Amino acid sequence: MIIALDHFVLLCPHISAATADYEALLGIAPAWQADADGVAISTFALGNTAIELIAPSGDGETADKLRALTADGAKMTTLVYRSDDLADDHHVMTRRGLGPSEIADGTSMHKASGDHRSWQRFRIPDEQMAGVKTFVLQTDQPLAVAPADPGAATALDHLVINTPNPERTVANYGARLGLRFALDRTAEQWKTRFLFFRLGGLTLEIINRLGETHDPSGPDSIWGLTWETDDLEAAHSRLSATGHDLSEIRTGRKPGTTVFTVRDRTQGVPTLFIAHAKR
Repeated sequence: MIIALDHFVLLCPHISAATADYEALLGIAPAWQADADGVAISTFALGNTAIELIAPSGDGETADKLRALTADGAKMTTLVYRSDDLADDHHVMTRRGLGPSEIADGTSMHKASGDHRSWQRFRIPDEQMAGVKTFVLQTDQPLAVAPADPGAATALDHLVINTPNPERTVANYGARLGLRFALDRTAEQWKTRFLFFRLGGLTLEIINRLGETHDPSGPDSIWGLTWETDDLEAAHSRLSATGHDLSEIRTGRKPGTTVFTVRDRTQGVPTLFIAHAKR
């Protein structure tokens, strides 16, 4: 079945600006860069997932579509899960009513080295996953993760999704995709219900804000990111030195954690850094 979140997608207006922002934010260089068929890509690989920046390049129908999608700024749109048996997952998800597309081949060429990567994947229709674009992928060529300097991001701790319909979330992510449903907690002090799904060393934190009027048939939306680091003080110093607008380091909501907020140069994505107390 699904074993990890292989990567997730942030659509950006300009690849050069987005790449510079995330190279500075994460403290690592892109592991893969490609430019073909109207699409420019920079992918940053961490210990448990990758973030893929996608932007329009040149002319053509695809580039024009991306420009329209990012006219108001960057958007997180897509989750791509990694499978260790794609054909079996396709069969199971068909039986569970997700209506996956046919399995298709994909390939990419690194624009500097000329190296190639290939994979197979299928797509789950957007309406089945409440508007979150969802793919399942199998590849024999995972991106290499470079050693991280002190204060660099080492992993994604959690990704936040807003939902107007938590019961639908439990069905989609737990029963249908088969992710481990780890926690269902309502925190009245924050007026929020939290649903935690664990996979591949990270958490999908799906939240429903209490006290607001929701249309239960409305879409879910990917909202924010929390990056893990081995040295939070070094991360804070590193980003302060590059002129980022940061909060002070503070105690996190989860026991044994400390965090800080990054307020700018994230392509508009609400962003935290977190460190866990060493045991």
